Amino acid sequence: MTEDVAPTDATALTRHIETRYHARHREQLPVLADMAERVEDVHFGDDGVPEGLSILLRRMIGEMEVHMKKEELILFPAIRRGGMPGIENPIAVMRADHAGHDCEVAEIRRLTGNLSLPDGACGTWTTLYRGLAEFTADLTEHMRLENDVLFPQFEPAGRADA
Repeated sequence: MTEDVAPTDATALTRHIETRYHARHREQLPVLADMAERVEDVHFGDDGVPEGLSILLRRMIGEMEVHMKKEELILFPAIRRGGMPGIENPIAVMRADHAGHDCEVAEIRRLTGNLSLPDGACGTWTTLYRGLAEFTADLTEHMRLENDVLFPQFEPAGRADA
């Protein structure tokens, strides 16, 4: 999180998440999926090829777009208004989505041997794994901010008025 966003300022935090993480994921994933497809095609049959990675990343593009739109159109506006009755329900859905994203990150790590490049990896392969490292770090921090900082402020156990 940036130093200019107070963790208890939910409005600022939702805007930070949208501009820093949502926008970045939308930039990262299509490029990574394209690179993964190139690596899989060019190096088909070679040792260490992350076979199936491009399919996983393309699936994640769709899943994450739906997830981010639910936050941007439903949950974050409600949070900016100070919450709403039953807000714990969309938060529970977002937490479940995050669990799914954690599984996808684990699958990225499995397919790539924990982002281990084979000897003599080409530039595209190297750039792909660097990009995947950045993407997974961004996604992990994005989910941590929501799960551990933002959402508890609006769940019954974390609310002062609950």
